[in-house]
Amino acid sequence: MDVDTVRNVARIARLRLSPEEERQFAQDLEEVLAYMAVLDEAPSGGEHDFNPVPVHDVLREDVEARDVDADGLRDSMDIYQDLVRGPRLS
Repeated sequence: MDVDTVRNVARIARLRLSPEEERQFAQDLEEVLAYMAVLDEAPSGGEHDFNPVPVHDVLREDVEARDVDADGLRDSMDIYQDLVRGPRLS
């Protein structure tokens, strides 16, 4: 990466860099781009997926069921005009 590009990025980021810092950042960014070039060699498409292990749907369908008898539960509660009453909040 050249120093002019570093100056442009620094200007956009509103950074003031000395000439030495510009040279150092140009060198650092060049190394970062070299490391990122490894991604160009990575396989793409085909049978490859983002998950290294195949993911299968193991959830079951919901089945409607009643765990509690609704009438028995209503009989045990304080009910007023077909509404359940809770404790009074002062």
